[in-house]
Amino acid sequence: MDSHKNLIVWQKSIDLVKLVYEGVQSYPKEEIFGLVSQIKRAVISIPSNIAEGFGRGSKKDCKRFIHIALGSAIELDTQMIISKELGFLCEDNRD
Repeated sequence: MDSHKNLIVWQKSIDLVKLVYEGVQSYPKEEIFGLVSQIKRAVISIPSNIAEGFGRGSKKDCKRFIHIALGSAIELDTQMIISKELGFLCEDNRD
């Protein structure tokens, strides 16, 4: 494989970025620099780390950055749970 752009996981993570950015538009304005900022950073980190790991060229680095991306995905999941608990997100949108 010659590019990270051919990885299905990278493609799906880009789709997730678009969905999340669309979803946080309805959050209260006072959350722009709080929860919304955290959510955006976490979701952007997922495809970014996948790409960086792929670009490093070694299996060891790739694996390490995939683990970092996984950590960002778990962070995002937690932020979505918080969003639901605060009433910013309905259950159907989190899955």
